Amino acid sequence: MSEELDPFVIAQKQLDLAAEVMGLDPQAHAILREPMQTVIVNIPVKMRDGSTKTFTGFRVLYNNARGPGKGGIRYHPEENLSTVKALAAWMTWKTSLANIPYGGAKGGIICDPKSMNEQELENLSRGYIRALANFIGKDIDIPAPDVYTTPQIMAWMMDEYSKIKGYNEFGVITGKPLEVWGSEGRGDSTAMGGMFVMREAAKMLGIDLKKAKIAVQGFGNAGMYAYTLSKKLFGSNVVAISDSKGGVYDPNGLDLDKLLKAKQETGSVMNYEGGEKISNEELLELDVDILIPAAIENQIRADNADKIKAKMVLELANGPVTPEADQILFEKGILDLPDFLVNSGGVIGSYFEWVQNIGGYYWTAEEVYNKLDKIITKSFYDTIATQKSYKEKGKKISPRTAAYIIAVDRVAKAMKARGWY
Repeated sequence: MSEELDPFVIAQKQLDLAAEVMGLDPQAHAILREPMQTVIVNIPVKMRDGSTKTFTGFRVLYNNARGPGKGGIRYHPEENLSTVKALAAWMTWKTSLANIPYGGAKGGIICDPKSMNEQELENLSRGYIRALANFIGKDIDIPAPDVYTTPQIMAWMMDEYSKIKGYNEFGVITGKPLEVWGSEGRGDSTAMGGMFVMREAAKMLGIDLKKAKIAVQGFGNAGMYAYTLSKKLFGSNVVAISDSKGGVYDPNGLDLDKLLKAKQETGSVMNYEGGEKISNEELLELDVDILIPAAIENQIRADNADKIKAKMVLELANGPVTPEADQILFEKGILDLPDFLVNSGGVIGSYFEWVQNIGGYYWTAEEVYNKLDKIITKSFYDTIATQKSYKEKGKKISPRTAAYIIAVDRVAKAMKARGWY
């Protein structure tokens, strides 16, 4: 992996830039450049053929100055420690920017969940929790679902932790099914939060969302909900969408039923009936109003950022834009809204689930969305206000750097108050 695209190196570069602009105390900067705790576990799992296979898992607690660690768990064949550390760092800034009482954490297991049956996945999930039981808890570190993990997997994990403790501990895991006290509105909270940010940014740019053309990279949870919610809430015209194999473009707009049919019958939305097949790279470079990267890291880089034509980039994925590309987009006048603002709806939704679990009182989906709207909309305007205030001081900074300054300042002040430096 080249250093330029190493996720944790990118996360550190983003922090370093903000630290320089804001004049962060070097002692605080040194603490915040590295995670507080990294746990690596090996999990033996009995497979369906009778053999036992050992899987490597990670859990990184990046910083807990403002509260217990919070962050998802990924199951992926290419999972690695650098990615987990970067995601844990971004979770730290995400919870701080949203101003909810959490720190940042992340977990992952190197595995191919698509090749595993339900029993193997359950054995793996329970084994992961047994290995990490002393490092997680509702007041310590609270996992959640992420790439290739599901509410069902979260239910197994919560159940295993409860067995170890000897009592029900629903608050140790979020993103659970409603049957075991998950939260209404949690399933689409990541994309819903992104839609609230898009709504406010469109007002600022003068974009009419009813007439806007949108391209979405990714057809997983976040990407599919971005498609459905942009149409449902605003009547927007989604003209392109993709998955890992490729994409489809139709200037007249795409039909969800036909997308789902293509995905189910052929394995990819690129085989959508009636559209033009395009690559993921071509999707990014379409002449649209809003581009929503909702897939994986490092999609917009120094080598293609200058080809982006959208007026707004809404980063629903984690880390889709490299630092070099971020600067190119900024200089082009494209509003690139950072991931840890745009996709913070997921952790805000998880926060609501945790609060409900602790209090034993549960809200309607409407209540959840209203509370989410208020928090993430404030985060957006805090970011824009910080960017404006630095511009008035003669420093032109991107929205990402502005959001970093807010988040890092809050964590640094918490560490200072606690006497860490």
